[in-house]
Amino acid sequence: MVAPGRPGPWATYAAGMAHDLVITGGTVVDGTGATARRADVAVDGDRITAVGEVDAAGAGRVIDAEGRLVTPGFVDLHSHLDAQVGWDPLMSSSCWHGVTSVVMGNCGMTFAPVRPGQAETLATMMESVEDIPAACILDGLTWAWESYGEYLDAVDRLPLGINAGGYVGDVAVRTYVCGEAACERDFTASDDQIDEMARLVRAAIEAGALGYSISRSLFHRVPDGRNVPGTWSAPEEFFGIAAGLGELGRGALESAPRYNEEDGHGSRVDEELAWMAELSRRTGRPFSFNLQQVASLGDHYRHVIALAEEANRTGARLRPQITPRSVGVLFSFAANTLVDDLPSFAPLRELDLAGRLAAIRDPEVRARLVDEGAAKAPEPFERMYLVPPDDVRYAYTEDDSLAGIARAAGTSPVAAYLDAMDRTDGRAVVNWPVMNQDEAAIEEQLRSPVTVLGLADAGAHATQIMDASQPTYLLAHWARDRQVLTVEEAVRRLSSDTADFIGYRDRGRVVEGAYADLNVIDLDALALEVPEIVHDFPGAAPRFVQRARGIDHTVVNGRPFLEAGEHTGALSGRLLRSTD
Repeated sequence: MVAPGRPGPWATYAAGMAHDLVITGGTVVDGTGATARRADVAVDGDRITAVGEVDAAGAGRVIDAEGRLVTPGFVDLHSHLDAQVGWDPLMSSSCWHGVTSVVMGNCGMTFAPVRPGQAETLATMMESVEDIPAACILDGLTWAWESYGEYLDAVDRLPLGINAGGYVGDVAVRTYVCGEAACERDFTASDDQIDEMARLVRAAIEAGALGYSISRSLFHRVPDGRNVPGTWSAPEEFFGIAAGLGELGRGALESAPRYNEEDGHGSRVDEELAWMAELSRRTGRPFSFNLQQVASLGDHYRHVIALAEEANRTGARLRPQITPRSVGVLFSFAANTLVDDLPSFAPLRELDLAGRLAAIRDPEVRARLVDEGAAKAPEPFERMYLVPPDDVRYAYTEDDSLAGIARAAGTSPVAAYLDAMDRTDGRAVVNWPVMNQDEAAIEEQLRSPVTVLGLADAGAHATQIMDASQPTYLLAHWARDRQVLTVEEAVRRLSSDTADFIGYRDRGRVVEGAYADLNVIDLDALALEVPEIVHDFPGAAPRFVQRARGIDHTVVNGRPFLEAGEHTGALSGRLLRSTD
């Protein structure tokens, strides 16, 4: 990459040649953490050719960025778009939040390698773990591959709005080599099987996989209730399977770890961090793994961060992967309501949103639902928060809970819920945070220099969770409103830090010679839209999406891709492969 401020092979453009695209008058936050500065940005082909004072005369396109930030496109380390990429070239909802490059194949869950006849096995595993309907996966992908390299080739042939690459997943590798027996708790891979899995992982890295991902989480289960392959495997197996990453000097490691004992309460943080640190040391590769505050585990997140810092002082390269907001189960009146279990709601379940609204506006139906709802346990409503369309946020007080709203109105939580659905035409949602419920714990994780941003989970948990909006939230809440991070640091965390971790070269920076993945952002106007249910998966299956306001332009590989959140028609994204 050409160093910032030094003339490169594109300097001839300064001598009078017209640029393809010029972004003028903006405040450049270049992704390195450097102080923001007013500058123009010139783009020619797919590269940034100048940052500074640029002559826009004759340019193919000029974007006026006066009063706006100009940032790199954001790099999302943790998506599950492996299936959605087959039918949604925009890769929404990521694209609406300034993300121009994603990483697929997290948590060990990938669709390759796959033997003939195993497609349904992998699809149902993905449905069970990540709540992506298996029918959509099977219908939306061609499955015209066996090896992971062939899967990458298939993605490479797809139209892509943003850039994408992927890990090869341990779950698929074990299923390919060992079959479903690998789900058994007492299963141990033979030496020959470990050698074969190592060969497959090495071949995947050579074909362009970004690394090797693993699932250890007790929450990750196959449809019959067993844990996914690898959950109970001895660390020595991973040392053998991942050896090729060290030999090649390529690729990252990623895991959904097992922090708790099987009873759900006892901690095994020390054991999990120990083997991950050792694998990172042996391979010399960076290792990222999920980390969130969980009430039942106390301050385990603090212990994880401390252990990661200690391991890195002795040769490991650990990066606990965090998200800047709570992770919550969403309830939409168009899909999964809070009154689904009430007898009087049973006849309404098959109705669309308009039909449900009409029903609850009938005083008799409303009264029956409120009466039946009185029997519901009150405690969960203390931790369920109303998210109205005009005030979308993820930091709450007790007054924002349905219980708090009900107390203030002198009514019951179910009555308050139905009143909100009526008042907002069913657009409000309810958020039930299950992880990262503590705002102070999130801040502590954000302030740690060892953590890395991720866990947006785009493509996963289609009708349960919507976390893809984290870049917008980080900038609006933690940088602009709370000022816990500077804007420069927040952008660095979203761009060069994540790009460098995964090995996306010449991305994540607004510097001469970098790929022209760019955002133009109105920071003052930056805000989230309320999550909503749409039916655009194969077979009209439902999912949550979430848009943003204030991201005026997103450019991918030099071509304007979104303008005020609307697609320009350009599909200039690329498959990104690991390189030496």
